[in-house]
Amino acid sequence: MTPVEDLSAQQVATRLAAAGIDASRVRYGVRAERIVYRTVDTEGRPTTASELVALPKNAVHDLSTVSWLHGTEVYRGAVASVDAASTDRATVLLFSSTGRAVSAPDYLGLGKGPGIHPYGSAKATVSASVDALRAARTSARRHGRTLKPRVLVSGFSQGGPATMLLGRALQHGADAYFRPGALAPVAGPFDLSAFEAGAADDKAAKSSLYLAYFVTAWNRMYHLYDSPEEAFRAPYDKEVDQLFDGDHTGEQIALALPATSKALFTEAFLEKMRHPTGELRRRLKVMDDTCNWHPEVPVRLFHSNDDKDVAFTNSRYCARQLSAHTADERLIEVAAPDHSTTVLKALPQILREFDTAT
Repeated sequence: MTPVEDLSAQQVATRLAAAGIDASRVRYGVRAERIVYRTVDTEGRPTTASELVALPKNAVHDLSTVSWLHGTEVYRGAVASVDAASTDRATVLLFSSTGRAVSAPDYLGLGKGPGIHPYGSAKATVSASVDALRAARTSARRHGRTLKPRVLVSGFSQGGPATMLLGRALQHGADAYFRPGALAPVAGPFDLSAFEAGAADDKAAKSSLYLAYFVTAWNRMYHLYDSPEEAFRAPYDKEVDQLFDGDHTGEQIALALPATSKALFTEAFLEKMRHPTGELRRRLKVMDDTCNWHPEVPVRLFHSNDDKDVAFTNSRYCARQLSAHTADERLIEVAAPDHSTTVLKALPQILREFDTAT
């Protein structure tokens, strides 16, 4: 447990304003610490992960709990527990300044966790997030506070499907104490098969980076190719895997890769991504079904129709799946010009929804 923030309400408001987040809901100062906790890797073996845990500086003993699940990060130092200037750090401060405890896991292989992030692993997403909640509860106890069992879960981009995965796991008893209280995913790639196929056709912003991150991570987990030259064109086949080791920043990777998937990948491999079969198709199906269940709590989806990274159709896809299960769901269109701004504009609305659910 390493203290990383001790801010007054005014200092929190200043940090939020600098990040472009509405600070009108700030009520309390915030103390936050980075916690390294025990969890398991994708094979169920013991490992550790890190998270940011924040508590409001108020006199309330029994606190509502938020789990904040971040979006795609390639660099281990860009997550909330490490990077004080990150949007995710600011988001945690916002939620906590309204009087809530916040658990913000870095996921496996990011922050202070060992190894390489298993990008897109449903199993690892759930285990790291559930264990982060347990660690946050232990931390709160050491500070003389308790966490209420109903967890308000929200997440952005990669954190959108993660929100639904964690919500389902908690509803199905993944932890003996915690249960979902409300779910609020933002701009998530819920139809992952279609997202990756679109990236193969360069239909999304940063297609080559997204697809390369996905392919290298899934090759480590599920063996998509025998040798890099099967997937990547020369000279990139000699360096792509090393670029996604968690120690290169997004800027470094973007400079090293071509702008398009067509220039990065072989045509045969792009066709494999457009029309997946076998194990790849089966694994993608798991991520295509993160909304294919009946939550017993409200689900509010947030997305901008101008999102060029993750198309608005992804949230429509999720909403249809939830509707088919008669869930209490609603898709809320956010007025934002791009992917990154979507979460900034959605946060005040998420707070209002959480107020109702608390």
